[in-house]
Amino acid sequence: MRIAVVSDIHGNLPALLAVVADFRRRGVDQVVNLGDSLSGPLLPKETAQYLMAQDWVQLAGNHERQVLNLNTHSGASDRYAHAQLSGPEFAWMASLPCVRALNDEVLLCHGTPTSDCTYLLQTADRSATAAEIESRLGAVSASLVLCGHTHVPRSVRSHGTLIVNPGSVGLPAFDDDHPYPHAVETGSPDARYAIVEKHQGAWHASLLTVPYPHQEMAALARLRQRPDWERALLTGYMR
Repeated sequence: MRIAVVSDIHGNLPALLAVVADFRRRGVDQVVNLGDSLSGPLLPKETAQYLMAQDWVQLAGNHERQVLNLNTHSGASDRYAHAQLSGPEFAWMASLPCVRALNDEVLLCHGTPTSDCTYLLQTADRSATAAEIESRLGAVSASLVLCGHTHVPRSVRSHGTLIVNPGSVGLPAFDDDHPYPHAVETGSPDARYAIVEKHQGAWHASLLTVPYPHQEMAALARLRQRPDWERALLTGYMR
């Protein structure tokens, strides 16, 4: 079983299509999407319609929840996505689970097994410590945990459990205020995903980097008056 793992697409359909072409070329048996699929100033509706047509296992991330439940504190990315979507897309988003066991061995989550907005393998702009990861993992007994949310590709083994974050398909850098102001930066404009597979009783992970026409999406961000996204999409940095 070879599983392609995507996460944090953020409405970047060209990046997603490049990733799909890459994992189809390599050959996979199953695809899982860990959420945060639509929020952003790019192509939320087109991305939703593409994802809705796939037979993938898909989760809701924190931004699915936030797009569905706008309030006075909602950010520009969630507001833009909400304005572009309609009933079928909202119904699909509302149907997605936030955590799912793929089978007895594999657990899927967006952030951690108990929170869609907590980093599992990161603490703000640094790698999480072993103690932090163990605490956030909790009593999970799965031999493979797939998570997203941080946009940082990373794999860690913790007490026999392989934890894999594939990175972000569609947004290689962002700013956040929690738990303190920080930037997450991958340092390249490429799309990221992972392939996981089991060999001789142990899970292995490949973290993959795929180029795509990122300049086009940066130009679209500029058109939408989002210079922060333009910079991130062009460079993988926020500054």
